[in-house]
Amino acid sequence: MNQSDIRKARGFTRRELLGGAAGSAAMAVGAGALVAKAAEPPAAAPSKGRIRQAACRGVFRKMSLDQMCEACVKLGLKGLDLVDTNDWPTLKKHGVMCTMARSHPLTKGLNRTENHEECLAAIRKSIEAAAEAGFPNVVCFSGNRAGLADDVGATHCVEGLKKIAGFAEEKKITLCMELLNSKRNHKDYQCDHTAWGADVCRRVGSPRVKLLYDIYHMQVQEGDVIATLRENIEFIGHIHTAGVPGRNEIGDSQELYYPAIMRAIADLKFEGLVAHEYSPKGDPLESITQAVAICDV
Repeated sequence: MNQSDIRKARGFTRRELLGGAAGSAAMAVGAGALVAKAAEPPAAAPSKGRIRQAACRGVFRKMSLDQMCEACVKLGLKGLDLVDTNDWPTLKKHGVMCTMARSHPLTKGLNRTENHEECLAAIRKSIEAAAEAGFPNVVCFSGNRAGLADDVGATHCVEGLKKIAGFAEEKKITLCMELLNSKRNHKDYQCDHTAWGADVCRRVGSPRVKLLYDIYHMQVQEGDVIATLRENIEFIGHIHTAGVPGRNEIGDSQELYYPAIMRAIADLKFEGLVAHEYSPKGDPLESITQAVAICDV
């Protein structure tokens, strides 16, 4: 199925997604039809509901935040990852969540005890803000190795996360340490293998301390995506998508077969969010419409 066919199947044109259609736009949905009028709020896209989807701002390129939110509502996306707190009122105006809140820097992380005070203060502040806003997740990072042995870095991460886990539990916020590849994109990053991250989560022992499993990064670093997800799903709180190689669209121009990956995730009863985090080569609205359709299994 090409991008044009997918847009037709979901009933959206680029103009409709931007909210610029006048009068009413007929949108075919299976055997029936939904009609969206210009004077009415944008209607969410019909979906099977097995995968709760979101996106990162970069997928939409230079669109305004209001336009991004309107597109999210039209496509049935739950929200946007990594939106700064000063933009949260705009999200809430549209009924869209910040699906992953920022905290401390990527390279200066929890794997070194001398970073704990600064990192934990940033994490605590983000947890408080997310809880007040009713948003679900806060990201955190291991930091780079810089000569630090993996077992030592893991122990330091466990120590740091145990200091904040109780607060995350109290506020009902899931703290997600992101898995990133150190092979191509984030040289020397320590949390670069699922087994390492899962061991940290296991040792912390909190239902509110999990991993952000980035499919692109873990395909580059270790492969075996579906089996790894099945073996570690209890430690995964959030998922990112992108095509390999290149970190572009997730369609048939790259090596991963996302429908099978999404079916595996859905069959595992994953309750977190799958957020699209890639750089579109073509029109961003056509691209994200295709991505949503691919993952709606």
